[in-house]
Amino acid sequence: MQSDFLPETMTSTFPRYGLARVLSKRGLCSRSVAERWVREGRVRVGGRRVTDPESPTALDEPGIEVDGDAAVAVAHVYLALNKPRGLVTTARDERGRPTVYQCIEGLGLPWVAPAGRLDQASEGLLVLSNDPVFNAALTEPSSALHKTYHVQVGALPTGDQLHALRAGVVEGGERLAAVRIELLRQGCRQAWLEVVLDEGRNRHIRRLLAAQGLEVRRLLRIAIGPLELGDLAKGQVRRLSAAEVELLRNAAGGGTSGGLG
Repeated sequence: MQSDFLPETMTSTFPRYGLARVLSKRGLCSRSVAERWVREGRVRVGGRRVTDPESPTALDEPGIEVDGDAAVAVAHVYLALNKPRGLVTTARDERGRPTVYQCIEGLGLPWVAPAGRLDQASEGLLVLSNDPVFNAALTEPSSALHKTYHVQVGALPTGDQLHALRAGVVEGGERLAAVRIELLRQGCRQAWLEVVLDEGRNRHIRRLLAAQGLEVRRLLRIAIGPLELGDLAKGQVRRLSAAEVELLRNAAGGGTSGGLG
C-alpha cells in the first residue's frame, strides 16, 4: 500500500515509533501537543481511535487523522527570528507573558518550534523549524555548536576579571565557562563584551559575569555557528536558504535530515 505522503518504494523503510512522535516528526506539532491530542481521543489510525501516545506506528503509516483531517507530513520550514527583549521562548506561557510566536502570527506558516532558547530579557538570533531532527542537532550538548553574544555590562571590566572569566567559575555547583571572551569597546561607565559559548546552561552568561561582579545590562545573540543575525530587523523573521540550513546542520554535526529523521 502506498503511503499518504511518501513514494510507494519508500514505505517499507521506516521504523515504528510512538504515535505522538510520528505526528511530531511529520512536522504537525510538538511531541507534548501530539500526546495531548492522542489522549483526548482526537487521533484515529485507519479509522480506529487511538488514545495511547506510545502506540507503535510507522512513520509512513497511512490513514492517520487528527480531528478528521489527514495528518500528512508538511514541508520543512526553517526560520531565523530577531527576538525582541521581553518575549518568552515558548508556545504558551502559564503566566500570560507575550511569546515569540506573536512575531510569526499571520504569516501562514505551519507549526514551528524554537531550536534552543533565549530568556525573556535576552534578544537576538533565534532559529525555529518544524524539523525535529534539525532542532535536536542544534541543541544536542555534544554538538559544541558555537553561539556568539554581544553583552553590555554596567562596569568597566578589569584585566583580572577578564582573566578569571576566561578561566571559568563555579557557581551554584556548576562550572561555567566560555570558549572566548573579548572586550569589544568601553565607555566611561560601561563596556561591551563578545562572549562565545559551546554550551547553554540556564542563564549561563548572566551567572558567569555576575560571579565577577559584572551586571548584564543587555544580552544580544548575534550568531549561531555560521548563521549570523546580520541586518534582520527586531521582531522580524526570514526563511533560511537551503545553503544556510546545510551549513548549520553540518556545523552541528547533524548530517542530513533524510526527510523524516
